[in-house]
Amino acid sequence: MRKLTLALFFAVYICSVAVHSRIRQKRTWIIDSFNIEEENPGPFPYLLGTIELDRKYLVNFRLHGSGVDKEPKEVLKINQRNGQIWVHKKVDYETFQLLQLTFEATNVSSDKVDTRLGVEVKILDINDHAPVFSPPHYQATMNESSAQGQVVETMNATDGDDSQTPNGTFSFNIISVTPKTDNVEFFLEPTGASITEIFFRGCLDYEKANTYTIVVEAKDHGDKVQLSSTSTVTMNIIDKNNHLPEITGQTGPGRVKERESGVEVLRVQVADKDSPGSQAWKAKYTIHGDKEKYFQIETDPKTNEGVITVLKAMDYEEQTSRNVSLSVANEVPYFSCEITGRPAKRLWDVKTFNEGPGKSLPGFPKLYPVTIAVEDVNDPPEFVPPVRKVGIMENTKLGTHLCTLEAKDPDKTFASKFHFTKGEDVDNWITVDPETGEVFTAKVLDRESPLLKNSSYSVILYVVDNGEPPMTGTGTLIIQVGDLNDNLPILEVNTLGMCLLDKATMTNITAVDLDLPPYSSPFTYELLGDVKGKWNIDPTRGTTVHLVKEKTVYSGVHELQIKVSDNQGLSLTQNLSVTVCDCTSTPNCHLRRSSGAQVGSTAVSIMIFTFLLLLAIILMAFLISCKHEKKMIMTDDEPGWHLLESNIETLGTDCKVPAKITQVESIQTLKAKPNLISTHDGISKQEVIQQNHQQDYYDSTFQKEQLLKRSLQRNSTRRSYRSCHSSMDQVKRNYSIYSVDEFQLRQNLLTQIDQNLFQLQAPGEELGDYEPHCYAYEGESMIDPQLDAISLPENDFNPNVLTNLEWQFNKLASICRPDLKS
Repeated sequence: MRKLTLALFFAVYICSVAVHSRIRQKRTWIIDSFNIEEENPGPFPYLLGTIELDRKYLVNFRLHGSGVDKEPKEVLKINQRNGQIWVHKKVDYETFQLLQLTFEATNVSSDKVDTRLGVEVKILDINDHAPVFSPPHYQATMNESSAQGQVVETMNATDGDDSQTPNGTFSFNIISVTPKTDNVEFFLEPTGASITEIFFRGCLDYEKANTYTIVVEAKDHGDKVQLSSTSTVTMNIIDKNNHLPEITGQTGPGRVKERESGVEVLRVQVADKDSPGSQAWKAKYTIHGDKEKYFQIETDPKTNEGVITVLKAMDYEEQTSRNVSLSVANEVPYFSCEITGRPAKRLWDVKTFNEGPGKSLPGFPKLYPVTIAVEDVNDPPEFVPPVRKVGIMENTKLGTHLCTLEAKDPDKTFASKFHFTKGEDVDNWITVDPETGEVFTAKVLDRESPLLKNSSYSVILYVVDNGEPPMTGTGTLIIQVGDLNDNLPILEVNTLGMCLLDKATMTNITAVDLDLPPYSSPFTYELLGDVKGKWNIDPTRGTTVHLVKEKTVYSGVHELQIKVSDNQGLSLTQNLSVTVCDCTSTPNCHLRRSSGAQVGSTAVSIMIFTFLLLLAIILMAFLISCKHEKKMIMTDDEPGWHLLESNIETLGTDCKVPAKITQVESIQTLKAKPNLISTHDGISKQEVIQQNHQQDYYDSTFQKEQLLKRSLQRNSTRRSYRSCHSSMDQVKRNYSIYSVDEFQLRQNLLTQIDQNLFQLQAPGEELGDYEPHCYAYEGESMIDPQLDAISLPENDFNPNVLTNLEWQFNKLASICRPDLKS
């Protein structure tokens, strides 16, 4: 048949060549293709077919293309003499489906191409590939509460054979399911030629099976042979809450002592069939009927028990026991699934319930009653009220009654006798009577104390009963201290710097007063001394005012006196040092003066040291001069005329300063003298009398002295005086703040102080009367029998020996014996 076809082909070809011989002599034709079955086992080579040409002359056959000199190479070969095509090895259809070649016939005599034809060789597919799953194994996870009809897994497979033939098409099938249970069934639904999905029907139950192994087969449709492969799907089930927890019992005392908190009183046990450790198993407890929030319940993570602890202390006197109820649920919502029928259709008949917001199972949760007993113990006494406030004016004398503490004991079955004591009293302001609870001041109270906050001083107090064990109650006493005008206004700074200009300039000065209004600001400022046309204050009233320097003021350091009065007229005169300089050369006059002051201080220190050294030398000379003259007694029994060792100074011959100094009379003594005291017409007493004992507060000159002293001490960080003498001079200059009668009294006091200081400083009166005590005269017996006898050697002594000295010793002899001077 093939030969007939080739003959017909060449006949048509020859006719065509004859008709078109003048146009074209050669033409390429494509003849019918040959077929090769893939993976043909041979034997090789075997004959594929023959290409024949009807020629009167000899020709050679050649073959080129895929399968010969192109991939896959050396599969085909042609006999150049007879045109037979031979197959020499296998061809894989999955690699090459068609081999395209070129057939040529050449004239043997001329070696020219006579004929060129196209040849196609088709590779026939056979069923040599089984379907393959990708991936080979599958892992799936499903919640136990998942509804039936959900996709478990999607599977995919491929076949290397021709998909247009039965060899390349396949189908899926479930081979096995392990384990076999009656609550669930799996089935497949293809979604394409190579894809299928696994579904389940029924109800998943973790307790029956928590893992399913599903084997799925993919099998092709080959005619001669059918190839297949399998894949495994492992489906893991996550346990969900399909079993309700139930309280089964309780352990623990179920009792708590009153006032105890943070203690465990009870544990409740629960049973749950869900998987231990899962959210479906973990219990979540709730307390019912505890409006006051006395208790809390927590879950023990290991045992799943409910642990009840006391959150807030209870009082036995109010209630002897507490009744509450408990309920338990799981951390995840409850669900249920029940199979009601297994019809022959895609899904079964099931009944489900899923707990959610506003949707709960009837009769759930169940309440479990619990009773907690309260045990009576000794309660601490309580202050009435717990925080007490009392008011008192500052500077009230010590021992003033503040209040009487009150307390009660809430116990009914224990002792109620108790006593009071202090807790925290930082500055020891009060004393407390332990039996009566009366509170008294222990010192003079000062509103300006740094321990006060908003003029209030707090003391912690305790009340202790006599129970077993003793219990202590705590209270607070807040002492609110009223203010008095007991502080003087003080300048914030007493040194200023101003620039020298041809016009008036000003700077700010500010005073402070530790008292509260109306005993402090606004202040009244007044310049004292000869300041007219030089200095003035504008305005004269306020907290901060302007110090105005007129243009007539020259450069240098100017010492001003300023009288500062508070809002009630209490005043203090102070020194203000103002340095005026040319600011064009020295930007800061104050710094310039400070630098100069440092150098001056060094010089003053040297002068003081020199003065003290000189004073020490004079004092030593004076002490030496006060001793009795002592004469040396010479002896002639010693060669070389040495001075005699005699008249050694004995104890008791030194000069001594009197031990007692006349004491200064106290102000109270001076006040008792009628010629020194008159009626006080100073500041109105109505402004300061706040307590009965304050009647003579401003009548006492000593207290006014203390007033000034406290003001200076409290403002020591703001002001420092150069010496104690300058402070005394300042006191003398401030007599203007007191009345005329007080001035006379103070003048007498200062006179007395000056007289005593003069006695200390007078050289003539520095030593007391002193006479040496004579124990015995030479040649007489010892007067004082308490002294031991002294034995002196009997030496012949010639006093005239000192008169016959050589000239080198005349000076020494004149010192020892002045009567021998020539």
